[in-house]
Amino acid sequence: GTVHRQPKIHITPNERRAWGIEGGSTLRVFDTPKARVGILVCYDSEFPEAARYLADQGAEVIFVPFCTDDRQAYLRVRYCCQARAVENQVYVVMSGTVGNLPDVENMDIQYAQSAVLSPSDFEFARDGILAEAMPNIETVITTDLDFEALQEAINSGSVRQRRDRRPDLFRFTAELKNGDDE
Repeated sequence: GTVHRQPKIHITPNERRAWGIEGGSTLRVFDTPKARVGILVCYDSEFPEAARYLADQGAEVIFVPFCTDDRQAYLRVRYCCQARAVENQVYVVMSGTVGNLPDVENMDIQYAQSAVLSPSDFEFARDGILAEAMPNIETVITTDLDFEALQEAINSGSVRQRRDRRPDLFRFTAELKNGDDE
């Protein structure tokens, strides 16, 4: 198979301090046999413009691998991911790390609850949650993603965020100054 890489764009102050890492400068949409997908690594999901860029580039699914150390941090990522699914009419698949790594600096404790989220409309689960793991349990969750329903929601759903945007009032330029990070 094919391996795709997506650098993390936004680095938290704690990551900068503990590991001295810098953010990447590219966001890509990948064509797969099933869908066009984008990846927002953890904190990247908290920036609406990143998800909007991916959706404007044709992403139907946004994968969000994440690592949070407590429930509060997890909920920040979770609520943002749910908002990104609604705002952009895409599926969002959150996959978090659980357990403890006491011998790894800045990774001693983790909190996660993986989930598959959808836009909130008639075609989807009532609460916008297609699948959800139990908190802090190592497990695998599965669900089907209905891309015809997704397109139907975009074209004729009860609300149509993509079509009802007001560029006459709000300007968003989906332009990314892509770098060369791999």
